[in-house]
Amino acid sequence: MSTAYDVVTESIIKQLERGVAPWRKPWRTEMPANLVSKKEYRGINIFLLACQGYGSRYWVTYRQAQGLGGSVKKGEHGTQVVFWKIGDFQKENEETGEIENRKSILLRYYTVFNLELCQGIKSPKPAPVINPIERCESIVRSMPNPPGIEQDSRACYRPSIDTVGIPARSAFHSAEEYYSTFFHELTHSTGHPSRVSREGIMNHNPFGSDDYSKEELVAEMGAAMLCGVAGIASQTLDNSAAYLQTWINILRSDSRLIVSAASQAQKAADCILARIASGSDTKGDNEAETL
Repeated sequence: MSTAYDVVTESIIKQLERGVAPWRKPWRTEMPANLVSKKEYRGINIFLLACQGYGSRYWVTYRQAQGLGGSVKKGEHGTQVVFWKIGDFQKENEETGEIENRKSILLRYYTVFNLELCQGIKSPKPAPVINPIERCESIVRSMPNPPGIEQDSRACYRPSIDTVGIPARSAFHSAEEYYSTFFHELTHSTGHPSRVSREGIMNHNPFGSDDYSKEELVAEMGAAMLCGVAGIASQTLDNSAAYLQTWINILRSDSRLIVSAASQAQKAADCILARIASGSDTKGDNEAETL
């Protein structure tokens, strides 16, 4: 006879088995390129620039920005890239007296700025305008004891430094996908000892392990709950189903897992929403009650 756990799990698995793609990466990653030369950066420069997590793939030097009729926004900081200049010269061999062809290698450093840090410059491929959603911003802004937030080329949570990495909003296909991803990582962060002390975060479980899979399930369910509170669940549930399909085998092996994960996800969401629930959001009590 099926238990209540079995019935709930099977219902979720049926939704996951509808054929959605088992990959979830709703932000764009394009090879960084110089706006003036249109050449893609090579070697170490790819990693130096791509890791910044901007929505635009284009970069310019300070002078290039001015030459294009624009400028770097005040207070913005650039990223250093390296340039190898190889030249030919001739030198006499001291032992043989013969003139030999030699190569000179000069390493130069340049500071470049992403197009999103500039103004007055038209991009050949404008990034879509992804406007903030105030209800979602309120949730992020009002989280008590929040982790550090930094722009990154990928979405992640680093327990060792209690920091969430998230690409720029302009790197996502939609605002809903940005906030759903952000909520996923914030849910991970609630497992930190300074918050709800969840085992899946404190134990640093290796990728692919059952405990890792459970923590990912908690994070995605927590994100779905927060999307529901923010009123964007209808635009993000398909992405959540696609992501959770990865864990179908884990769900089948433990019918209690989905119920346990849902309980932990609720605690995580409550942790994030605590200030809003208490009416101490900076936007005021009336707005807090509508979230």
